[in-house]
Amino acid sequence: MNLQRTVLAATMVCAAISTAGCSHKSQPATETVTSTAASVEPFLGRWDLTLKAPGRDYPSWLEIRQQNGELKAQMVGRSGNARPLPKVEVTDGVVTFVSPKEDEESKADLVFQGKLVAATLSGTLTGLDGTSWQWVGQRAPALESAGVPQWGEPIRLFNGKDLTGWKMDRPGPPFWTVHNGNLVSPGNGPELIGDHKFQDFKLHIEFNNGPNSNSGVYLRGRYEVQMENESAAEPPSHHTGGVYGFLAPSPELPRKTGEWQSFDITLIGRKVTVVQNGKTVIDNQEIPGITGGALDSHEELPGPIYLQGTEKGHVAFRNILVTPAK
Repeated sequence: MNLQRTVLAATMVCAAISTAGCSHKSQPATETVTSTAASVEPFLGRWDLTLKAPGRDYPSWLEIRQQNGELKAQMVGRSGNARPLPKVEVTDGVVTFVSPKEDEESKADLVFQGKLVAATLSGTLTGLDGTSWQWVGQRAPALESAGVPQWGEPIRLFNGKDLTGWKMDRPGPPFWTVHNGNLVSPGNGPELIGDHKFQDFKLHIEFNNGPNSNSGVYLRGRYEVQMENESAAEPPSHHTGGVYGFLAPSPELPRKTGEWQSFDITLIGRKVTVVQNGKTVIDNQEIPGITGGALDSHEELPGPIYLQGTEKGHVAFRNILVTPAK
């Protein structure tokens, strides 16, 4: 995932995302302000945010909760993993939270202020360019399943010949290529986004990490499952088979370079199961929110499969099949 690796490792949320065994550097203490339960209650929970910068929107995610009578918050910003915020408060119906400049690659902290009107949380912040940005948030949907889905017919997303059915998110070079029937990531290039959109589905994908490489497959274009062989020093949820920043693979399988591996991933609502090389490494666990690099924060909508091309090295892909729920 794209953001400074040292920042990501340092800001990994251990307790809040229940990633057993991970470690992190010390964090600044979260600032808390005493508020009445009635004034705080409407702001608690998970929020799908959109930051409206000049010329483009940035998807984001926020969770506000009470812990031992104090407000706490974690956030997924424009990129990177979920991280604790140093400040969150509610005063006179206004919520204020701060994303540190180190996490935002900004000259100043991003200070968000907003109000809740009906079901919409909205406000302003001073953006990276020093101008005023608008932001808006909707409550993240529960995405609860109505029962066991009935599965449709498998759809082959890659034809083994060319990029039909896919598009790069920006012009190259470097470009995604097809070599010997395999789809190959460019390394520090564009993302590759599928044309089809899915809600609940089963995905089979085979991948082969080249030396010192990193990529991932995004489910509905919002939740990244990692593929890497160069992130051993990072928290477990950054490793192959993890849902970036939220869920760690358990057991974690040995890293492989130059060998074909497979994922069989089932996504139903927020619940994900990841089977790596025939071994279940995530078993029907909830994904709390979008991961960094998501195409949007509209979790209620179907979305595409997309493959990460912004990270270093080359990863090859083949046999990409999706079986959608009827």
